[in-house]
Amino acid sequence: MSAATIPRVELAGVGRTYAAGDADEVRALRGVDLRLPPGSFVSVEGPSGCCKTTLLNLVGLLDSPTSGELRWDGTRVGDRSDRERSRLRLETVGFIFQRFYLLPTLSAEENVELPMRALRLPRADRRRRAADLLREVGLEARARAYPHQLSGGEEQRVAIARALANGPGLLLADEPTGELDSASAKVVLDLLVRVRAAREATLLLVTHNPEVAALASRHLVLKDGAIVADRTGS
Repeated sequence: MSAATIPRVELAGVGRTYAAGDADEVRALRGVDLRLPPGSFVSVEGPSGCCKTTLLNLVGLLDSPTSGELRWDGTRVGDRSDRERSRLRLETVGFIFQRFYLLPTLSAEENVELPMRALRLPRADRRRRAADLLREVGLEARARAYPHQLSGGEEQRVAIARALANGPGLLLADEPTGELDSASAKVVLDLLVRVRAAREATLLLVTHNPEVAALASRHLVLKDGAIVADRTGS
């Protein structure tokens, strides 16, 4: 596949407000300013309800800001059409979720192929790429296994392989170890750090765990929808 596109991501005064009844509104994000240089590894830490996932969804074009601007490489992308955002996500973003979201009726190999099917890659290319990715995450022997036959750690490793399927330059991880025991969590985090470095991709990782957050070279703290700390280094 072609080399990854690694966008320079910028949020300028970004806010996200949701309707909550006839006249009420909930301000989820409040004037967030953030720059993610290509290849950066940034963690976002904060308590439950501080809208970490909302921030991740906006960066990954799953949602649109209600104020401010979201730009990739200086171009506004936050207010593009659903079709345009969908295409950008497929080609540029890899998502890793807390609960894996593997399709239970598909094998590990078939789950990894899904993003490639959306881009209409030929079947032979999909199979070859899926096999390579499962080998990279140490699960080549489990390619034909279904999600119910895998451990939680194995499911998340399949999910990481799926996130890498289209060669994304931007990886977004939402509590990727939240459903795992400590041993499985270490394997998954080590893998995530390694594959990010190998691809020189940007990784934005949301967590409530300070030890996980400390793996990143830059640490943000989110509180009540605003960034209240931005630190570099461990």
